Amino acid sequence: MSARHAVIAAAAALALLATPTEAAGPSHGVGAEAMEAGIKRMAAHRAAYRLDLGEARNSGITGVRGAMVFDVQDACEGWATRQRMTMTIVDRDGREIETVSDYATYEAKDNSSLRFSLTQTTEGAVSQRVAGEASLQPDGSGRVTFTEPSGRTEELPAGTILPTRHTVLSIETARAGRRILTAPLFDGTTDEGAQDTTTIISAWSPPQGQPRFPMLADLSSARIRIAFFERGAAGSGASQPEYEVGLRYFENGVADEIVMDFGEFSVTGQLLELQPLSGGC
Repeated sequence: MSARHAVIAAAAALALLATPTEAAGPSHGVGAEAMEAGIKRMAAHRAAYRLDLGEARNSGITGVRGAMVFDVQDACEGWATRQRMTMTIVDRDGREIETVSDYATYEAKDNSSLRFSLTQTTEGAVSQRVAGEASLQPDGSGRVTFTEPSGRTEELPAGTILPTRHTVLSIETARAGRRILTAPLFDGTTDEGAQDTTTIISAWSPPQGQPRFPMLADLSSARIRIAFFERGAAGSGASQPEYEVGLRYFENGVADEIVMDFGEFSVTGQLLELQPLSGGC
């Protein structure tokens, strides 16, 4: 995987840190009451992460350094998110490639729409622009209309969930004692449609010790691992995902540990700063 593709995938991975939507829309086995309760536990917040190289599997990559700041704000009828990330990848010859991404979304709380934009620069030059809006029906089917690249549309299959909905579904699936969540997911980080995802969830863990951040005090958590597949590939027998993401989610929707696995190498994210954000109606 090239450095540019790695950062696009990282943007997709970190998009999952957003706070979740209201209970309307696909629930994938989570009851309406559980969805509503989960949403009420979610916290608008700003989180800052340090990014480092995890594992290098004969990829020629010897180092990764970077940072990401993620904002989630309650905008009354929806959730506004912004992710700003800088990542530098170093190869065995000492060459460095710096990529900067700025990704923003507005997701309606009834799961009916997602406005999105992503601008990425590599070595100071724009290398990727994606923008548009997705409109969904109550069953999750719908359409994406892109303004960049202009004129492109993609159909979304029934059951599609937006990135914020995936957060609450993962947490509530863990709370219910279930271990697998499968669903098509659309987040607007590429000019394609939904990806198939399979999420493996650990046991729901009670609060442990004194956390570094007051917002995480007395909160339970679960570790999840999400595998992303090209649409239809998993059902056709493909066993290898395009990439995988591991996170530890607390019940308020905050993740303090991240692992983005691109096959040839992985990148870790460690929470350094966390603060609540005001907002709402």
